[in-house]
Amino acid sequence: MPGVAELLRPAAPGPDGGDLRRASGREKHTQKITVYLSPEELLDLERARLALLRYGAPADRGRIVREAIAVLLADLDARGKDSLLARRIASANEAAASEAAGSEAAARDGTAKDAAESAS
Repeated sequence: MPGVAELLRPAAPGPDGGDLRRASGREKHTQKITVYLSPEELLDLERARLALLRYGAPADRGRIVREAIAVLLADLDARGKDSLLARRIASANEAAASEAAGSEAAARDGTAKDAAESAS
């Protein structure tokens, strides 16, 4: 497992001098993670695989995921909080917090209503 300094370093410039990360491609990978997807996300991934095949760029699902990660992390390194990844995660977190606050308020209102009905 990498140390904190390795985890926090920005991406190295690509071979073309740009700031794009390179996905590892088709090689033996020694590190593994498990990612659970919804049926819709898995179908979208398969559709992307088939689209790439039609475009003459065949790739397996693992390669597509590694490429997507490389692109998103390069954008995060380059644009920080304005990156697509940061904006999408912040937006999802805000929506979840708003939903949780609404559920909490509804629960309080229901409790207050129950208490009022019990008192009468």
